Amino acid sequence: MKNSLTLSLLLIFLLSSANYAQFDLKKLIKKTKEKTEEKVEKKIEDKIDKATDEALEGGKEKPEAEKKQVETATEKNEPKTSTEQNSDKQSQAPKVEWKKYDFVPGSEIIFEDNLVDETNGEFPSRWDLLDGNFEIAELNGEKVISIRGEMNMYRQGIVPYLKNRKEDYLPDAFTLEFDAYYSNEASYPRYFVTLFDRKNQASIGPKYLRINYGFAEYGEIGGSIPGLSDVHNTTKPAWRHIAISFNKRALKVYLDETRVLNIPNFEENPSGITLSAEAGSEMNYFIKNIRLAKGAVPLYDKFLTDGKIVTTGIKFDVNKATIKPESMGVINGIVKILNDHPELKFSVEGHTDSDGDDAFNQKLSEARAQSVMNKLIELGIDGSRLTSKGWGESKPVSDNSTPEAKANNRRVEFVKI
Repeated sequence: MKNSLTLSLLLIFLLSSANYAQFDLKKLIKKTKEKTEEKVEKKIEDKIDKATDEALEGGKEKPEAEKKQVETATEKNEPKTSTEQNSDKQSQAPKVEWKKYDFVPGSEIIFEDNLVDETNGEFPSRWDLLDGNFEIAELNGEKVISIRGEMNMYRQGIVPYLKNRKEDYLPDAFTLEFDAYYSNEASYPRYFVTLFDRKNQASIGPKYLRINYGFAEYGEIGGSIPGLSDVHNTTKPAWRHIAISFNKRALKVYLDETRVLNIPNFEENPSGITLSAEAGSEMNYFIKNIRLAKGAVPLYDKFLTDGKIVTTGIKFDVNKATIKPESMGVINGIVKILNDHPELKFSVEGHTDSDGDDAFNQKLSEARAQSVMNKLIELGIDGSRLTSKGWGESKPVSDNSTPEAKANNRRVEFVKI
């Protein structure tokens, strides 16, 4: 009896221990599974975060074709400076090659405003006000002209503050360039250029140039390029480069690298400019880098007359040797000349204005000349036909006393060798 009881108790104990062990085993398996799932989920989250960061930053790894396009000797020759601006962090125009861009800026700068030394919140000092709300603002570390509030383009605008602004100050051939900020709306903002000074000059009519995301028009005349809206309309805010060329009677308008308007027989006689926008209270309107220049002489004609080509149309990032996309009109023109005349050889020579340190300007001019030469080689020109050198601020063509004079000194020359 005692043995049976002992055996029974032992059996109960073993069964209980087994159940308890099974319970602990299940619990242990559950915990292990949960920890494993947590680790897997964390790895997945880390990968997602990494991919998101790389997408926002442009990605660390690029396709080989894109690497070849972006990784040029231009970036390798940039001098470094603590005053470099953080403009790369803001939305920019698309990073494209602009291989078909044929806009060539005028050779003599009439009016230039890069907003240097302006004060935030104040009216831009180099302009006169027709009407509206225009003031200096800062966008991602860069000074811009902000157009704010509900505005009617027929009443508001700004005009260059020039001594002769009451007269016809536009020559028979001129170019106008500026950068305009487009928001994420498909058809807004709309920027307007009136080709006379609406404050100081007699009216030549109600017609105006309107430049939208995907097209431009002049009054009732104009049109859109099929499919252009697919290129320029985007959900991301971005800067666009607007360029206008007038030569006696022909008017052309470019939005980034694309010609969006071509009027062979312009009806009016342009006498000045007024800039405005069809502004709304909840939208952002900004412009910057405004330049008005005289003349649109073909590059080869300049060469035949002067024995060299001097241009202010090749532009670079501030204190860098990085070539801006809108420079490609001139560069493409130089490529064409060299292809059409295989006997020609050029020395590519860089010049700066007098702002900043002499030694830095010398290195900067050398790096910029090298960048232009490298771009020409990249576009198919034999390197044996090219050399480069920089002159810094040592050979000015103007006295550096005005923004226009400084802009004329910041130039690239193609000298026959």
